[in-house]
Amino acid sequence: MNAIVIGSVVSSRIVLEELILAGIPVLKVFSLDEQYSGNVSGYDPIHKTAEQHGIPASTFQKINDPSCVEELERLSADYIFVVGLSQIVGSRIIRAAQKGVIGFHPTALPRYRGRAAMVWQVLLGVTDAKCTLFFIDEGMDSGPILGQEPYRIGEEDYASDIEKSLCAALRKLCRRVFGEMKAGALHPEAQDESQATYLLKRTPEDGEIDWDQPTEDIYRLIRGTSRPYPGAFSYYDGQEKLIIWHAGRMENTRYIGRPGQIAEVREGSFDVLCKDGLLRVDEYETEGGRRIVAGHRLKAKG
Repeated sequence: MNAIVIGSVVSSRIVLEELILAGIPVLKVFSLDEQYSGNVSGYDPIHKTAEQHGIPASTFQKINDPSCVEELERLSADYIFVVGLSQIVGSRIIRAAQKGVIGFHPTALPRYRGRAAMVWQVLLGVTDAKCTLFFIDEGMDSGPILGQEPYRIGEEDYASDIEKSLCAALRKLCRRVFGEMKAGALHPEAQDESQATYLLKRTPEDGEIDWDQPTEDIYRLIRGTSRPYPGAFSYYDGQEKLIIWHAGRMENTRYIGRPGQIAEVREGSFDVLCKDGLLRVDEYETEGGRRIVAGHRLKAKG
């Protein structure tokens, strides 16, 4: 039994490392080239991990380019793992694996199929989550499930905290599923289509804060889009972009003003008025290093 790994992020590297630990030969690694990683949050050059272990590797821009597809067909691996890649693999790649193409998704499929799943789960208030390894078919995250592993999204967790929990769950899941693979004991289970839900695409622009929303919703947006993602943002006096990386919710018993207005400034933090409380911002950056002054307002540009 052997495998190929295709990917671009930390989860891709974890799958590669766990295949190596399991003693499953990796014929080759296809790694997204760094020069095309500008829109990839948490990019990981997995070709470097492959090279450290003496595994052949190459980089690509589009995995469905004929040169990549033809090589995948020629290698004729038992399993092809496509993990942490925002590109949809074509039917030729799906057919190139002798036993199947395996994908990874950070939700309890068939719930929350689709894009930006970690961010969406925070925005939706999901706390008890599961990640999934599954056979990729020509649908959207719709193939038979090979296994799932639970992980928790704490109510104060930021994206980086969730990533750590997710990575730990993925390692456990890989060890169980890879053990079943080696024993010839995989038991794929079809997904229940009646339970399927879909997450639509998010872009960096979706991180703009609407200060008329409840404080809890704004706090979730900040947590979910913080590093390694582009961050939640607003505009100081509607002009200069300000990214908020970390904040806390506070009760408001003193200030009257408009949502988004800066109520108080102290060294290293400032408080922003929300419709039902205060947001204490303690990690942020501005495009021009603008000094924050009480009474000014964060709002949409223009």
